[in-house]
Parts: sequence; C-alpha cells; structure tokens
Amino acid sequence: MATDSKFAVLIDADNISDKYIKLVLDEIARDGIATFRRCYGDWTSQRLAGWKQVLLENAITPVQQYSYTTGKNATDSAMIIDAMDILY
Repeated sequence: MATDSKFAVLIDADNISDKYIKLVLDEIARDGIATFRRCYGDWTSQRLAGWKQVLLENAITPVQQYSYTTGKNATDSAMIIDAMDILY
C-alpha cells in the first residue's frame, strides 16, 4: 500500500457488473484502504443474484433500494445522501 489514503466505495449494482469489483478494489488497494464498502440495488431482483458471492468475498455491505419507479431511481439519491454522511 503506497499511502494511508481512505476511500469510500459506493457501488450502484443496477449499473455495473459484479465482474469488475475485484479490479476496482485492487486498484484502490494500491493507493490506500476502502474504509466504506457499500453496494446499492434492489436485492429482491433476480438480476442481481450474481452479486451475493461478490459481496461476501469482498466484505461489501448491501443496501436495499426497491425499484418502485422507472427512470431515475432512489439508488442515486441514497448514494448521494450516504456520501454526504460519510464526508461529514
């Protein structure tokens, strides 16, 4: 680890494949430590079933966001709110 930088990793599971997470976390580990690891999505959806093992293997906390509407969803808002909470 090159520095003691701290990172918050907030993932929108609806918009990224689980196959990229290992690469992202490895890159972050080169520059510091991921002190927050959260992944947002509708975990009741079969579409995100592949994420379960990835979350467990990488100590990522799942955050439930139900898909009540189409278009812009609550996941974006939840991630923004969490980012602000972490920052302050």
